[in-house]
Amino acid sequence: MSIAVNSRRVRNIAAAFVSTLLIGAVPALAIPATASATTLHVPYGNEALSDFVTAELFTPTQLAGANDGCKPSAAHPYPVVLVHGTAEDEGSNWVTLSPLLANAGYCVYAFNYGETSLSLGGRVDGLGYIEKSAEELSSFVNSVLSRTGASKVDIVGHSQGGMMPNYYIKFLGGASKVNVLIGLAPSNHGTTLDGLTTLLEKLPFASVLAGLLEDIGAPSLVQQEQGSAFETHLFAGGDTVPGPRYVVIESTHDEIVTPYTNAFLSGPDVTDITLQSQCPNDPTGHIGMIEDSPALQNVLNQLSSSPNPSFTATCTNYGASL
Repeated sequence: MSIAVNSRRVRNIAAAFVSTLLIGAVPALAIPATASATTLHVPYGNEALSDFVTAELFTPTQLAGANDGCKPSAAHPYPVVLVHGTAEDEGSNWVTLSPLLANAGYCVYAFNYGETSLSLGGRVDGLGYIEKSAEELSSFVNSVLSRTGASKVDIVGHSQGGMMPNYYIKFLGGASKVNVLIGLAPSNHGTTLDGLTTLLEKLPFASVLAGLLEDIGAPSLVQQEQGSAFETHLFAGGDTVPGPRYVVIESTHDEIVTPYTNAFLSGPDVTDITLQSQCPNDPTGHIGMIEDSPALQNVLNQLSSSPNPSFTATCTNYGASL
């Protein structure tokens, strides 16, 4: 079956990735960490996007509401580990969710992973081999558990950050250490980038291109293609394993994970949520998920000890259609 490539969408995807690389090219400046406050400001909309860019430029390893030595409370006994996406970092990816969680009483931790020669000082991370990134997640979770005394963590990840923890859970002993894995537009079953990867695979130099991406320091891009050897291995035995709960929150307007249904999982203890089933006019795309209020309201519901199965988000403060 042939797959048509929408040139406008491909240009948008390419522009978003190139913009991220260009932003990361600016030299780091020393900026002090944000002072702690009883109630942290939570940005949405254009303000959140502005804060995203600022963090990408200046504070890729600093994040309001996270990594402050907190201990979980009786109301929220599991620390929340935030896992950024491809070509992102903790400082930019979580400018909205981290303070939102901290204000709600959660103990939040975040880290950067998958750094390669293209990462530009920790600004464009998540590019390395996903298996190695999962090992970094494993080490970080162990550190958080040791630091907090908790028995498990909750994980919230965006894009690759919602998919990669599956490798940790399945193959690195994470099943006994994760209470719930929540993915925001996770690249679980890979992407065709609206048919682009399928088209490229038909070209005679496809294997050369794949090898080039690995050689220059971005193997995770190849590994997230639909039908890749990595994706096939990851889900060969089924989407889930006993122990954790799994939640996927996705937008029908996702132009990075395509088709958008590739984000969803199947199996026991899985909850798949399509944003537009709650808010039909929500225009948020793949990147916009990280500051989309309906998406993040669903995160809060799913992190609670007794998630409301009939939860419907308030349809306001939509994320960007990127």
